[in-house]
Amino acid sequence: MTQPFSSAEPRLWSQTHCDDRGNFAYSGDLYIAGEHLPDLCRRIDLHLTRTIAGARFSVTGERFSGGRSVRVELLDAPGDLFDEDARRAFETLISDQAERFNVANGNLLQDYMICSFFLRVCIGTTYWSALSARRGHANPVEARIPLARFKRQLRPGHKLKLIAARAGHRALGTIRTVTAVRSGDLILEDRSYLSFPRASAFACDGKLIRIANGRDEDPDDHLLYEWIQDAA
Repeated sequence: MTQPFSSAEPRLWSQTHCDDRGNFAYSGDLYIAGEHLPDLCRRIDLHLTRTIAGARFSVTGERFSGGRSVRVELLDAPGDLFDEDARRAFETLISDQAERFNVANGNLLQDYMICSFFLRVCIGTTYWSALSARRGHANPVEARIPLARFKRQLRPGHKLKLIAARAGHRALGTIRTVTAVRSGDLILEDRSYLSFPRASAFACDGKLIRIANGRDEDPDDHLLYEWIQDAA
């Protein structure tokens, strides 16, 4: 059955349970009926930033045939979330606060749910890059050229040599020519592509390029390229 809670505090999603028949009902105290998705995302972002000290988020929304979804990505936080228990607890904290803007009814045993939005919480590469930097990561590169300027200076005909990556990377040590530069990625001669990261996960000193790909298994995972421009 649904667990009792103090009337002085809002009931949280993680504290709400289905009854013996699988029925589930939740109404967040910050829910506004008919709220437009961009306004909802802005309110969630502001609330999370105010509620969780020192944390930064990216909150984005999407409409699809089954309704609406909200994606909350953690960009940075002062704590070390490498420990799985700490990470799961922090994800629950984020979910509980974001779900306060939601309302949901359904039956979990029948895999049936109607809600204002479906929530996805993730700890993004940007957070792991920041954690790695605080710990002291391998192959540091001085950030002299910001990502926006790098995109403008990169040209077809330039070459990229992958000189460091996680063990077993198939392209380690190879030199490949850039054939096209697009807004979100670059195309290489073997028809592969390299997505541009967030600016905070990118560092370039004019010769070396470091792209952070950190994740919970390896916060310091990254690609290190040598940028060869004189062949263009």
